Amino acid sequence: MMRTALVHIFLLLALLPARHAAAEDLVQVYDLAHDSDASLRAARALVRSAEPRAAQANALLLPSANATTSATNVATRQSAVGGAGAPGEVNLDRYATRTATGTLNVRVPLFNRVASVDIAKARVGLTAARTEFDVTEQEFIVRVAQAYFDVLSAQDVLATTRSSKTSIGGQLNSAQRNFDAGTGIITDVRDAQARYDLVLSQEIAADNELRVRSLMLDRLVGRRGVQPRPLAAPSVLPAVVPEQVDAWMAAAASHPSILRARLALESAGLDIRRAQAERLPTVAAVGSVTHNRYGGSGAAFLPPKSTNTSVGLELNMPLFAGFAVQNRIAEALLLEEKAREDLESATRSVEESTQRAFFDLQSGRAQVKALEAAELSGRLSLQGTEMGYRAGVRLNLDVLNAQTLLFQTRRDLAKARYDVLMGFLKLRLASGQLSRSDLLATNGLLAR
Repeated sequence: MMRTALVHIFLLLALLPARHAAAEDLVQVYDLAHDSDASLRAARALVRSAEPRAAQANALLLPSANATTSATNVATRQSAVGGAGAPGEVNLDRYATRTATGTLNVRVPLFNRVASVDIAKARVGLTAARTEFDVTEQEFIVRVAQAYFDVLSAQDVLATTRSSKTSIGGQLNSAQRNFDAGTGIITDVRDAQARYDLVLSQEIAADNELRVRSLMLDRLVGRRGVQPRPLAAPSVLPAVVPEQVDAWMAAAASHPSILRARLALESAGLDIRRAQAERLPTVAAVGSVTHNRYGGSGAAFLPPKSTNTSVGLELNMPLFAGFAVQNRIAEALLLEEKAREDLESATRSVEESTQRAFFDLQSGRAQVKALEAAELSGRLSLQGTEMGYRAGVRLNLDVLNAQTLLFQTRRDLAKARYDVLMGFLKLRLASGQLSRSDLLATNGLLAR
């Protein structure tokens, strides 16, 4: 029974690491990173803080009230010479008066154009903050996907390098056997040895690159040992929909960067209205209630309590502020012109980025097709070269060159596929349409 229990324990311990090391797809990695990334959480907290900040402006046109209270104790001493007594006699009278006062002041704005503009500008600022976070979140999606595919690309490079090392090592052994048997030359051995030493250094670099990329993905996700799921084989890249660049350009008109520039222009227009409103009067209804309580010997002729109430209108009319208002209006007009130029620049930048991302994606898809054909041709070429080498009509160097070319093509093909997948996401980012649902489409290309 003890032996059976130990066997069960060892089996359970053996299953735990395997479960922890299970491969995770792109959506799972994104969800983990979305919850753990500190920079994204900070951006989310910043946009949430914009809501109460915008709500603070509403207080400018809401009633305000304040209460004050005070208590005083006044001691009075009076002295006189003469009087009822003998001449020169001094009479001293002491009086004490205690006063407690409470005042309630209420102010209700009736007309304040500056406050109205400030409220409108606060709402624009809230929309701009949300738009800014939308840009940050879309860029975060690309950052996670790039880190994910960087690890897969590094894994493919390492696997290709090791396959190349195995093939070159076999060719080195073959050249050494031929030389030892007297049917080969030392040049073949040296060529194979040089290629083998080179691929060993490439393997070390590829292994280090994989470690670095894995650390970057782990830091982004907030967990160690993240294992991304590779692409399914055979790899089928999705089509570009829509296929016309004009359709992508039309969709880019609602890009968050353009919307953010439009909001900045609207805010600049509100600054002009606010500067002009500083010339207008403000009207407010004011009221106060004051309650007094008296006590002490000095308050003998005062009522014990008194209440004073006042209600009125307060008009504040600006007359002259040393040309400050005129200069603020001139400044606001120039800043509005700058915001208009920034909007034009943002529109052109988005259009250019969308066009470049579209054509880069089209070029990447064509490159994948060309590399797939090159990989097939290279495989056939290597087979023919090896047959010619065994027949004695091709050199060992020819086989090494064919092997190197084939493995380089495979490495470039794997990288090109990842670049195409990233190209889809970058095109959606450039047009301002990237969301988590785009990761679901890319997720369907991964191995199950």
